[in-house]
Amino acid sequence: MDYDYIIIGAGSAGCVLANRLSADGRFKVLLLEAGPRDTNPWIHVPLGYGKLFAMPSVNWMYQSEPEPELNGRRVFSPRGKVLGGCSSINGLVHIRGQREDFDTWARQGNAGWSYDEVLPYFIKSEKRVRRESEYQGTDGPLAVSELPDKHPLCDAFIAAAGELGIARNDDFNGALQEGAGYYHTTSWRGRRASCAVAYLKPALRRDNLHLRTNALTTRIRFHGLRAAGVEYRIGDQVHSANAHREVLLSAGAFNSPQLLQLSGVGPRALLESHGIGVVRDVPGVGGGLQDHFYVRTVWKCTRPLTVNDDMATLFGRIGMGLRYVLLRRGPLTVSAGYAGAFVRTHAQLPRPDVQLYFINFSTDRMGTTLHPFSGFTASMSPLRPQSRGSVRIRSADPGEPPAIRYNYLNTPDDQRTAIAGLKLVRQIMSGAAMKPFVLAEHAPGERVRSDEDWLDYAREVGSTVYHPTSTCRMGQDPLSVVDVRLRVRGLAGLRVVDASVMPSVVSGNTNAATVMVAEKGADMILEDARTYSTAQTGQTN
Repeated sequence: MDYDYIIIGAGSAGCVLANRLSADGRFKVLLLEAGPRDTNPWIHVPLGYGKLFAMPSVNWMYQSEPEPELNGRRVFSPRGKVLGGCSSINGLVHIRGQREDFDTWARQGNAGWSYDEVLPYFIKSEKRVRRESEYQGTDGPLAVSELPDKHPLCDAFIAAAGELGIARNDDFNGALQEGAGYYHTTSWRGRRASCAVAYLKPALRRDNLHLRTNALTTRIRFHGLRAAGVEYRIGDQVHSANAHREVLLSAGAFNSPQLLQLSGVGPRALLESHGIGVVRDVPGVGGGLQDHFYVRTVWKCTRPLTVNDDMATLFGRIGMGLRYVLLRRGPLTVSAGYAGAFVRTHAQLPRPDVQLYFINFSTDRMGTTLHPFSGFTASMSPLRPQSRGSVRIRSADPGEPPAIRYNYLNTPDDQRTAIAGLKLVRQIMSGAAMKPFVLAEHAPGERVRSDEDWLDYAREVGSTVYHPTSTCRMGQDPLSVVDVRLRVRGLAGLRVVDASVMPSVVSGNTNAATVMVAEKGADMILEDARTYSTAQTGQTN
C-alpha cells in the first residue's frame, strides 16, 4: 500500500489528477472514492440529473443548517458520491466565468491565476467538434457540445431578451460572456461527458493507477507536519496507504474542509471541542463558503410543447425514449439550462452581475414531479455574492455530515441584486416575443409587486444552484488555506485541488473552473516532482 500520490475523491478534480499524474507511468497513484462506480444508467442520460437529485446511492444529499435570511429553512444540497462526483449528477452546463474573476484572483496576490494564465488550461481540457474561435479547445478529454435541438420557447426567450437590448451570444465562454443564447454542455452525441468518462475511464487501463470505490477516507495521517498517508474504510474494514510524495485532497467544497478538520488541520477551538488532536491550527479551513443563490419563476404555457406535456402521457414518454435511443435527440438530451443569459441589472455596472436560466419544463423544486400543466421555468442567480458561510464538522465521526451554513442574502447588496434580477426575469417574460407562449405567471404570481414582495418570495423559495466554493481558499491573508501552488500552508506533502481553493466563486457554473484548477494543479505537481528529482540527482552526484 505504498504510492507516490494518493488522491482523495474521484470527483471532477480527482479524475483530472488521476489521468494527468498517471500518464507517463513514472508515478504510482491511488485514487479513493467514497461512492460507487458510475454504472447507474441515469448518470449518462443528460436529463437524468433530475432522477439523481434524490438518489442516496450516488448523492450525499446534504442539508444546510437553518438559514437565517431564508425564514429558517434548511437548503437541500446534493453532492456527487460516485465516480465523476458532481460532474456525474450535475446539470451539464459548461461555463468558465468572466475574465475579471481570474484577474481579481491574481490582483489579490495569487500569482499565476490571471485569466490569460488560466485560459490555456480551459482550452486544454476541452474537446469540441471544431474550433470556431481562439477561446475553444478541440484536443482535450472533456467533450463540450451545443445542444442538438433548438426549441421555440428558448428562441422566444432569447428574442425577448433582445427587446431589452441584451445581445445574442452563441458562446458564453468566448471573448465576452454577456448576452443571451443557448448553453453549451458537457455532453457528446446525446450522452453525459462526466469527468469519469472523459478523464478517468481511459486512465484506468494504466497499471500504475489503482482505484478504490466505496472507500470513505477517514483521516490523513501525518509524520510531524508532513502528510504521510491516509486511512480509509471499505465496509467494516479499515485500510491504510502511504504517500511517498503527496496526498492530494479533491473531495470538494464540503468534504475537503471536513476531512482536514477530522485530520487535525483547522481552527484549533473547533478541533479541540471535538477531541481531535491539532496537527496545524489553520483558522480558515471551512470558512469563506460562497455559493450562487437561485430563485425560480414558473410560467404556464399556451401550447403543449413543454417536457411537462411529453411526460404527461404514456405515448409521450415512449416517444421521448424512442427519440433518444434511436437518434440521441429530444428532451432527454436537455441540460439544467437550455437557454440563458448573463446580464447587468443596472446599466452602469461594468459587467454582468446576474445569470438567467431558461428551461422548457416546470416543477416546484428540482427532483420533484413536474407540474400537471404545460409549463416552463425562468430562474435567476446573482453571480458575485458578498455573503460567505462555513463548513464545520459536527463531531469526530467521519460518517457524520458536516454543518453547512450558506448565509444567503446576508448583505444588503445581495438582497438588492436578487430583487433586481427577479424583476428583470419578469420583464423578459412580459416581452412581445414571449407573449404568444405565456398563459399566466404561476409563481410567484400577481401577489408579488413591490421590492419587499420580491425579497419575501426569494426568502420563501430560494435555494442553491449547487456551486459551493472557497472553503479552503487560496490567498495571502491569515485566513487563506493554500498557497498559489495549492499547498496547505504550514504543512508538507499536502495539497487541496478542487473548487474549495477558489478565492471567490466564479461568475457562472463552477464545473469548468474546477476542471481548470485540476489541470493547472496537475501541471504544478508534476513540475515540483521534476524539480525534486533534479535536486536529488544533483545531491547524489
